[in-house]
Amino acid sequence: MSDKKPELSAAMKRKLEPKKFTKNPILGTKFTIAISSAKGGVGKSTFATNLALALKHTGCKVGLLDADIYGPSVPKMFDINEKPKSDGQKLEPIVKYDIQCMSIGFLADQQTPMIWRGPMVTSAIKTFTQKVNWKDLDFIIVDMPPGTGDTQLTFSQEIKMDGAIIVSTPQEVALLDVKRGIKMFDKLGVKILGLVDNMSFFTGDDGKKYRIFGEGGVEQTAKEFKKEFLGEIPINPDVGRTSDQGKPIVEENPEHEISKIYLNFAEMVKKNYL
Repeated sequence: MSDKKPELSAAMKRKLEPKKFTKNPILGTKFTIAISSAKGGVGKSTFATNLALALKHTGCKVGLLDADIYGPSVPKMFDINEKPKSDGQKLEPIVKYDIQCMSIGFLADQQTPMIWRGPMVTSAIKTFTQKVNWKDLDFIIVDMPPGTGDTQLTFSQEIKMDGAIIVSTPQEVALLDVKRGIKMFDKLGVKILGLVDNMSFFTGDDGKKYRIFGEGGVEQTAKEFKKEFLGEIPINPDVGRTSDQGKPIVEENPEHEISKIYLNFAEMVKKNYL
């Protein structure tokens, strides 16, 4: 009996080849930057909103796309309670603090759960990227949901993303998910600009730094995966207070020590692209 394996037909070979996606830019914007972490609760939305505002303060025209369909945060953090206008073809982004914004939270009551399966989530993401009238933006900041599912795949495979910033706390359980997220972006060919250590410590009344979630984990993860470590953001009650009040810290007080950290991140992003 011959050990020679049967030849695959051309049609079978095509089926076995990885599917190639055409990546389209978001119309009306030059560069798309995702703020991501496969772990929830690490401060992605806080980072995304403040980075968008910091980029605005450096003179850029900025959009903010809330891609978290199940848990949108931008309506609360920007204190937006209106619905976007539509001409029947496209939605108009809502402008707040000179930032063009879009979120599923603008289209539904904030306490209404989005009980949707994957295809509906994908459809919503495509609407926000293809059927919103984004206007002359230098950057659009995308607040990604946790996980490595439909939203991440849709963006990575079909949308031209120019970079991703990974946000994490230094806690080991958070970093396990972060590592999965890094591998996902690497596999899908999305450039990772670097990792940020959020809620890295707080400074007590005695002037000492207390690292309640651990120390050095995010920087070590960056080294492990040969990514750039972008820096730390300490815990500060002003950050949560201003976000809850609908005016994030960078807009509320650009001179605040936390705001200056975000402004440095914004200058880094701007320098990389403009």
